[in-house]
Amino acid sequence: MTNPQASAGPRKMTIDIYSDVMCPWCTIGYGQLQKGLALLDGEIEAEIRWRPFELNPDMPVEGEEQAAHIARKYNRTAEQTQAVRGQMKSVAEDAGVSLEFTRQGDAPPAMMWNTFDAHKVLCWALDSAGPARQTELKLALFTAHFNHRRNIGQREVLLDVVEQCGFDRAGAKAVLDDPEIANRVRMEQAQAHDLNITGVPAMIVEGKMLIPGAQAPEVYVNALRRVAAKFPGQSPAQPAA
Repeated sequence: MTNPQASAGPRKMTIDIYSDVMCPWCTIGYGQLQKGLALLDGEIEAEIRWRPFELNPDMPVEGEEQAAHIARKYNRTAEQTQAVRGQMKSVAEDAGVSLEFTRQGDAPPAMMWNTFDAHKVLCWALDSAGPARQTELKLALFTAHFNHRRNIGQREVLLDVVEQCGFDRAGAKAVLDDPEIANRVRMEQAQAHDLNITGVPAMIVEGKMLIPGAQAPEVYVNALRRVAAKFPGQSPAQPAA
């Protein structure tokens, strides 16, 4: 017997991911989501859109050394931080993503940076080039931060990453001083607050279901199937309100 869903093609749905470039669990969550979509084997086709969330909106321009930041914010000892990093790196490897916490040679120390400008260019990338290209830029920013220890809080470094992804550098530079884009970022962050999102990643599927945190691939499979079964039809044009 022919499967009606298969003959109709994959169920298309949107997934809005509230995320911060500084968040290692966000890149892990994305990797796990991709594994879940692979398990669905064409059953569901997801359009991913990245939404802004600043874990540290008051982070100064000079940034903060990562270990010191974790000790201050979460009251962890150096030994506790090292243990959590080890666990996180193992989970990341299982998710198919890379986190590099060990300082190599003369590499700079791992830092936390202000990400407001990064969120501006990500919003611009979505508007100007669409979800797939926005995801390319988001992943490049993850790599720049977690693997290459680049200061993405510095505008010229941020613009270098943008340009390396094939975006127009001059266009991105103009966006950084565009008050409308800045307001857009603030509005979407306020939207996250209204949705009671207090940590990331937070994925909203079809504007209907919130999946908090980085979950196992099977959790995403089950959640997406539930949404597809409960809300058949086309994806909404806008993120969850």
